[in-house]
Amino acid sequence: MLRLASACAVALTLAVSAPVQAKDAQLEAAVAGAQRAPENKARDAARHPVETLSFWGLKPKQTVIELSPGGGYWTEILAPYAKATGGAYVATASDLENPKLSEGARKGRAAFEAKYADPAKYGPIRYVNFGPVSGPLGAPGSADMVITARNIHNWMMNGSLDKVLKDAHAVLKPGGVLAVEEHRSDPKPELPGVSNGYVSTATVIAAAEKAGFKLAAKSEVNANPMDTKDHPFGVWTLPPSRWTTPNGQGSDPNFDRKKYDAIGESDRMTLRFVKAG
Repeated sequence: MLRLASACAVALTLAVSAPVQAKDAQLEAAVAGAQRAPENKARDAARHPVETLSFWGLKPKQTVIELSPGGGYWTEILAPYAKATGGAYVATASDLENPKLSEGARKGRAAFEAKYADPAKYGPIRYVNFGPVSGPLGAPGSADMVITARNIHNWMMNGSLDKVLKDAHAVLKPGGVLAVEEHRSDPKPELPGVSNGYVSTATVIAAAEKAGFKLAAKSEVNANPMDTKDHPFGVWTLPPSRWTTPNGQGSDPNFDRKKYDAIGESDRMTLRFVKAG
């Protein structure tokens, strides 16, 4: 009986001492804002932006660098948030100093910058060159947070993961956060070459630790137990990619999407690493 009481007391102590993330009204306003595209807002039920950014520790006045922002799902939230809170949002973009950069990549960067060029909505977004031979992400120790969402499998495929994480470590302040969201293979094994887009949690942790980071916390906020991870075209079979042919080349009108649309977006790990110091 005494042992049970002691265990309860310990559990109560842990519960009481656990940090509680206060609501961030400005973050909630940025997520609810009219600047966001309807198709991005429609994904919030799968991507949990307020909960995810709160878990990562986003705060006012921070300098946040987003790696490979894609179409701008997080840009639409983070840039207005930085503007409202006195912070800075930095997005990586195609490396204009790389002589081998394709014309398509140059045009893609220009289109992204034009899309988010309204300072009244997004503030002064800063851009930094990013690619296999790009330079530093910024001055050493100048950023509070570096975010990567659903990119690690790509960097594993092109062999740049170690460089990316090393550059992220260099630009962060001591105590700065590496925030990771990635398609999760567990409990299934990671396939050779991550050919289906799913990465094991152990792989991500090992790569981050190799770069000098320490795992601070894991979250199940983006877990999806319905994801069986055995889809014909890998993770890209699921929304939002919704491939119906290999490599997404063309579209097969006879492919039955019902099963995969019912699953929704992938099961994802959500991790917070810190730079020691």
